[in-house]
Amino acid sequence: MRRRGFIVVAAGIAAAAPLSAFGQNDQAGLRARLLMPAEPVDPLTPTAAKETLAGKDAPPGPQALVIAGRVGANGMEPFLENKASFVLQEIPDDHGAKAGHDADNCPFCKKRSANAPMVAVQFLGADGKVIPVDARTLFGLKKGQDVVVSGKAVFDPKLAIPVIQLTADAIHVRKPAKK
Repeated sequence: MRRRGFIVVAAGIAAAAPLSAFGQNDQAGLRARLLMPAEPVDPLTPTAAKETLAGKDAPPGPQALVIAGRVGANGMEPFLENKASFVLQEIPDDHGAKAGHDADNCPFCKKRSANAPMVAVQFLGADGKVIPVDARTLFGLKKGQDVVVSGKAVFDPKLAIPVIQLTADAIHVRKPAKK
């Protein structure tokens, strides 16, 4: 009996080993490496990024882009639990910045977001897999927050839902506007 308990504990430790590679100290180093202190100049909106990626003159394959968006997924959960991955959508225009504005119930925002692509963002580790640290923890992100992300992007116009796949290499988290 005792031997079986040891095997179960050992298996549990082995299963947790890959995640322990991203301990608290490593998360801080990872965060420091991926966070951009200053916002890049002239980031694209998701709509402009789609036009860049799907235009008739667009080169094939992933393209280096910088995209600004709002963390959100049209009523769905934008984060993948325990993954450095999240979804961005178009940032509402100026009328959406007014106090009390509810983009989810605004007909203008709904129409604009219905035509805009979402951006599926993921940060990969050296092993080519999504970093196993929740983006909310790693970058302090919240739903509705505005960010600017750089990386390699692809867009497949054949998909039923317009989604840009962005393998990110850096992120800038915008400070909330003071009210």
